[in-house]
Amino acid sequence: MAVCGSGSIKVTDLVVLRSVGRTRSLHTWSATAALRPAFRGTMSSTVLRWFSTLSLSVNQLGRLPWLLDSLPSLPAPQGTVEASEVPSLFREPYILSGYRPVGQDWGCYFLSLFQRHNELLNVWTHLLTVPLVLLRSWAFAGAQGLTLGPTCLPLLFYVLSALTYLSFSTAAHLLQSHSELAHYSLFFLDYVGVGVYQYGCALAHYFYGSEVEWRETVVGALYLPGAALFAWLSCAGCCFAKLRYRRPYPLWRKVCQLVPTGLAYMLVISPVAHRLAIGSWNEPTLTLHALQVVFFLLAAVFFSCPLPERLFPGCCDIVGHAHQVFHILLSLCTLCQQEALLKDFLVQQHTMLQVHGEVQLLLACASFPVLVFCCAVTAGAMRSSMQRQLRLKQE
Repeated sequence: MAVCGSGSIKVTDLVVLRSVGRTRSLHTWSATAALRPAFRGTMSSTVLRWFSTLSLSVNQLGRLPWLLDSLPSLPAPQGTVEASEVPSLFREPYILSGYRPVGQDWGCYFLSLFQRHNELLNVWTHLLTVPLVLLRSWAFAGAQGLTLGPTCLPLLFYVLSALTYLSFSTAAHLLQSHSELAHYSLFFLDYVGVGVYQYGCALAHYFYGSEVEWRETVVGALYLPGAALFAWLSCAGCCFAKLRYRRPYPLWRKVCQLVPTGLAYMLVISPVAHRLAIGSWNEPTLTLHALQVVFFLLAAVFFSCPLPERLFPGCCDIVGHAHQVFHILLSLCTLCQQEALLKDFLVQQHTMLQVHGEVQLLLACASFPVLVFCCAVTAGAMRSSMQRQLRLKQE
């Protein structure tokens, strides 16, 4: 029976369409079935390659201990010893234990950074201050968009001088036990850092923290040449005292160290002292300057007097002796000083060239590398003299 009419589909046509659909489905299933072996072969080869790679990695891991054994091993620092077991050069008054043996490999002293000994806090107090100073300076320069112009040079030299004294001090206390020559050489280097830091502070205080009234005085007129001279004398005096005197140290050794250093500090801090005398202490900047003065004066006390170990010999060998307290206070002094100078810089940066003149500013900054060179030459000469003395001693 058929349905007639234009555009209509007969029953026979439907039957034909169904048979065609079945035929196409059959062909599709046959093609898929034909591809399955090839797909299985591809998967099998991929899995085999993965397992072969894995087995190769396992074999390599199995040989890893042998590879590690073939690498050079790091030296292991020896245990600490009593004061009687090291030469008198390396002993400190009232510190009875915690000394590192002399004559180990350099690597042992580098690794003693993680060893318990009587120099450990001396090392870490200044070592940790280095990234604090560096990161604070970096963040400040980035926030203010600073470029290397004339007005930024005193600030740059101040930061470099702070990093110099902190780094040289860290190296001296970490490595000085290697030998007598290393002891003298590293502490001469430490004294170079002292002189460089003093002059870096002087540049920053003069250009960022001084008042017009103070600059018009005799002290203000002679400030920068005097600061450079006293900075070199501080380095030379400390080096000479180290070279000339042997333990037990006489009073004259402290005189050679403290007199030039004390005079240098009195001159370097004079513009800050003038501001503290006439200014309002409500300013956060003056509070920070006052803190740096207090911390430095306390540090000077602990540097001069071996307290508390003199009262409790042997009880402060690892933690709590005077030189450690001196290092902590000096680090706090530097951090407060840096923050105060950054605030001073923000106030003075736009008027510095008009107030001081670009020529005077550049000449003053040019004197900084000259001072570094003079201090380095002085320390080198002292080292050469000590090297000759040690050579004669061995002969």
